[in-house]
Amino acid sequence: MNTMNRHPDPETFSLVRGGPLYRLWRRTGLAGDELELLGRRIVVLAALAWVPLLVLSIVEGRFWGGSVPLPFLHDFELHIRLLLALPLLLAAEPFVHGRIRITVRQFVDRGLVSDETRGQFDAAMASALRLRDSTAAELLMIAFVYGVGVLFIWRSQALLDVTSWYGATIGDQRQPSMAGWWLRCVSVPLFQLLLLRWYFRLFIWARFLWQVSRINLQLLPTHPDRCAGLAFLSGVCDTFAPVAMAHGTLVAGMIANRIAYTGATLSEFKTDLAGVTVVMVLMILIPLMVFSPALENARRKGVREYGSLAGRYMREFDQKWLRDKTQPSEPLMGNVDIQSLADIGNSFSVVKEMTILPFGLQTVSKVVVVTLAPVAPLLLTMIPLEDLIDRVLQVLV
Repeated sequence: MNTMNRHPDPETFSLVRGGPLYRLWRRTGLAGDELELLGRRIVVLAALAWVPLLVLSIVEGRFWGGSVPLPFLHDFELHIRLLLALPLLLAAEPFVHGRIRITVRQFVDRGLVSDETRGQFDAAMASALRLRDSTAAELLMIAFVYGVGVLFIWRSQALLDVTSWYGATIGDQRQPSMAGWWLRCVSVPLFQLLLLRWYFRLFIWARFLWQVSRINLQLLPTHPDRCAGLAFLSGVCDTFAPVAMAHGTLVAGMIANRIAYTGATLSEFKTDLAGVTVVMVLMILIPLMVFSPALENARRKGVREYGSLAGRYMREFDQKWLRDKTQPSEPLMGNVDIQSLADIGNSFSVVKEMTILPFGLQTVSKVVVVTLAPVAPLLLTMIPLEDLIDRVLQVLV
């Protein structure tokens, strides 16, 4: 029997196809086995979070106009959060599901995991899937959302200190409207749960990578990717791009509301923008650094071994072609000795140039651009569109 057939297929690995909420979606017809029916999930969950707010704000006369300083229709942060960021978090699931298993499969396909260490690799996969499916973990997330996320984080960070469609502040107390109660009890907790589940999945991914990094991987210092065969891991910046964009969208909505209703300017939010960018870079790319010690050891060993090999070959080449008084009978032009000399030199150069990080500045730049892209339209609050176009043309022409 083929040895590989006795092992679980990494193609079955998934960060998102599991857990109580996934099982609920399957039972209610909101998802298939492979996270199909994305459009249905987006419509149902966005409607659950947003439509009752629309209806209740109309009933209470707070949808449009001067009844409150912040009517429902003009609450940019709410609409961006529930109609853009929430669908992005849902759309990220099948996207990540499809790409992450390809990444995991690369450890086997590239020969990084040997037959002797395959059991450890399989154990790391199984541990990640058990944690992903944990009912206790999801219940704790729900408890955190209602106990901390809504009562403290949302009320202190997201709410504007103005009378709005969702309530008014009387003294030190906020009096929610009917729409405000739905927002507090359903819409905000739903969004925060989806967000928190992504943090949990990123934690599972980081933990899986750490466990894999403890395996004696078959790293190849002369691999042309200049990363001993691990450069494919930089693709996770594309894998988690929708999650990063959802965070940027969330911050853009928050800034838009404050520019519109508190007189703030975009330049006042440099710290917020830098903060969300740094958080995304850390959450997506820092877990890859667990392989740096192994990469450093592989590079050091490669420099030592290929340096020794190159030294022996150079001495023999020097002796044969330069020092030996009896000249070789074979012609110098096109001789395999010359080609071998070049090959050894190229191999040693690859080892010397090997990086100990499975990503580079280009990968970091991608995460930054994707995270900040949703904020770009807010530049129009500082620079008129005509001036912005003129400046862009001056740079390009």
